[in-house]
Amino acid sequence: MAKIKPFRGVRPPRELVTEVASRPYDVLNSEEARAEAGDNEKSLYHIIKPEIDFEPGTDEHDPKVYDRAVANFNAFQHNGWLIQDREEHYYIYAQTMNGHTQYGFVIAANVEDYMEERIKKHELTRRDKEEDRMKHVRINNANIEPVFFAFPDNDELETIIRNVTAAEPEYDFTAPDGFGHHFWVIDDHAIIDRITELFAAIPALYIADGHHRTAAAALVGNEKAKNNPNHKGDEEYNYFLAVAFPASHLNIIDYNRVVRDLNGLNPEEFLEALKKDFCVEDKGTEEYRPAALHNFSLYLEGNWYSLTPREGRYNDADPIGGLDVTISSDLILRDILGIHDLRSDKRIDFVGGIRGLGELKRRVDSGEMKVALALYPVSMEQLMRIADTGNIMPPKTTWFEPKLRSGLVIHKLED
Repeated sequence: MAKIKPFRGVRPPRELVTEVASRPYDVLNSEEARAEAGDNEKSLYHIIKPEIDFEPGTDEHDPKVYDRAVANFNAFQHNGWLIQDREEHYYIYAQTMNGHTQYGFVIAANVEDYMEERIKKHELTRRDKEEDRMKHVRINNANIEPVFFAFPDNDELETIIRNVTAAEPEYDFTAPDGFGHHFWVIDDHAIIDRITELFAAIPALYIADGHHRTAAAALVGNEKAKNNPNHKGDEEYNYFLAVAFPASHLNIIDYNRVVRDLNGLNPEEFLEALKKDFCVEDKGTEEYRPAALHNFSLYLEGNWYSLTPREGRYNDADPIGGLDVTISSDLILRDILGIHDLRSDKRIDFVGGIRGLGELKRRVDSGEMKVALALYPVSMEQLMRIADTGNIMPPKTTWFEPKLRSGLVIHKLED
């Protein structure tokens, strides 16, 4: 069962939220963060990307960079740019993109739930990335940025969302990328208690995005528990910051591939090789987007093609084998193009669907890449099924958008 609790959030005053809030640390590099922060001393980038306070080229893993993060976090609180709520709350955070709004509960999720796999993952993590975020959590003694969870739909929680969001939001703004962000504080104790009860009946939470941040937050909490001889289990460090969305609210965007060469084949030979396992249909020069699950879009030599696997080429009863990313990785990337390791092969690159099919076309037409492959998005049902069966998705399978805005609320590990 999902154990969650309300918490005393640390957050900006309403009039400062647009100055403080930022994109997540891992969606931009140091120079991009430096440019976005500009001369805004209140930008959260000074805490989550503190290398921007040093000379360009400064190693973001230098100890002085982590020290600057905590110094800036303390300064933000001293200056009143971040203020801790007096009481424990849940919050609702909503995001609007292309006319669709998704609503999530901002919660303190339980470390033990992660360690015992009641918070389920679908991706592998790398220890070096975990350790970077663990250092950041340790030194700040706080979860500065939230992780992104999903949970199975619940009618009563949907009703709570509707009732709470009928009121004026605490924050309501459109970020520079055009996405809307809306935030409500839940201060009714009866509603707070009921949210806790309802989540306690949910069998599992699912990591949608932020596997490294989730692992880091949970591992630091677990460290603190082991190092505390008087550990009881109700300390604040037993919890970490998350936003949990009903699964039906979320849309997974396609995550596409571009390849530098045809593994020694000419275009005609490549298309002929595809016909062994796919029905290949020439769609001409107009952009073609995959129409459904198990349909692929290929861009080659200025032309778009529809690829549909032939009968018997995949197994939908297999949670992993039935994924389009697996079908394309096995039958196209491996068998024809000779790409066996998606994580390390330099001949392949990945393009988030938020950039559109035009980005695939641009990279091929420029001569940088030879061929592009667009995939139909994975469904939340597929993601949850894979997590439930203990399987791990292949690399670069899911892309969630919009990303959670950082800086709307922070969770301290000592209250």
